[in-house]
Amino acid sequence: MASQIKGLVLAGGKGTRLRPLTYTTAKQLVPVANQPILHYPLDSLVQAGIKDIGVIISPETGDAVKSVVENWRPSGVKITFILQDKPAGLAHAVKIARGYLQDSDFAMYLGDNLIQSELSSLVETFAQEGADAHILLKHVNNPQAFGVAELSADHRIIRLVEKPKHPKSNLALVGVYLFTPKVFDAIDQIQPSPRGELEITDAIQKMIDNGNTVKSHTLTGWWLDTGKKDDLLEANRIVLDAYCQTELSGKVDNHSQIRGRVEIGKGTKVINSVIQGPVRIGPDCVIEDAYIGPYTSIGQGSRITQAEIENSVFLNACQVSHIPVRIEQSLVGQECQITKAQGRPATYRFMLGDQSNIEVL
Repeated sequence: MASQIKGLVLAGGKGTRLRPLTYTTAKQLVPVANQPILHYPLDSLVQAGIKDIGVIISPETGDAVKSVVENWRPSGVKITFILQDKPAGLAHAVKIARGYLQDSDFAMYLGDNLIQSELSSLVETFAQEGADAHILLKHVNNPQAFGVAELSADHRIIRLVEKPKHPKSNLALVGVYLFTPKVFDAIDQIQPSPRGELEITDAIQKMIDNGNTVKSHTLTGWWLDTGKKDDLLEANRIVLDAYCQTELSGKVDNHSQIRGRVEIGKGTKVINSVIQGPVRIGPDCVIEDAYIGPYTSIGQGSRITQAEIENSVFLNACQVSHIPVRIEQSLVGQECQITKAQGRPATYRFMLGDQSNIEVL
């Protein structure tokens, strides 16, 4: 049944909450545990048996997204890229994908979201129940930041509200949805919200008002929306905790210690260093006279010398050297350099865009 369902992954938008990093890369391409975030929803769809996938892209980052998706694409998977010329809302993204989706049921997945649950069981339930839409919900501490669902005592959806100032529940809409083509009729009947976007919550509410069957499932596992720095670091921590294994493809000298689950890429050299997992270090790195602590991922071609790093994400080709205090909870873009200047040590936390050059006291 999944083979008859198409996938739609949203990889557009400007990623303003992750600037300055997203001035030079799409938010969906920022890595979590050394893989682009976009890989996770794509993998989830394929594992659910969905092999025909549309990817929404923006003019600013579309070429980069195309390159990453084409490099990822497994054999037998068809990819169609769909240009969204402006960030006009999730329902607008569905609307412009109508030519691709046609009369197919489809699973829509936001490209910067990760969920623990396997999508295959949700797709199977959707097909068996014959609903017009199936939405995923999750209890959250800050529902005012999301689309929120109000349920009746028998768990029917009463109302959906986008980012309410005074939410009546803490059930947020997760960035994964299952739809029949009836969603297009609903989108045609809604107007842009006060922020000028066609909201998917408004479209689903219109489906409810029209008498369409809309069902929900409340997630018990984790849901990660990686739109902000702290969220991305939390995603990196959770994914490493869940999936990191011991795999030492590089060279570790006799003066180094590997503790816990650590993955070291091919061509990487670890010299006189301590690595405390879970940690992923990409290929062709040099880790020398350093400490790499838990929940850290280091991108390909980076060099860490006489420094301590923990609970951080470093993208490709970073250089960190002679830093007198530990770097923690940092998100650092590609080709950044962090080196020591003269003066008194302090505590450092970073969010750096690509090609930054930082000297610390």
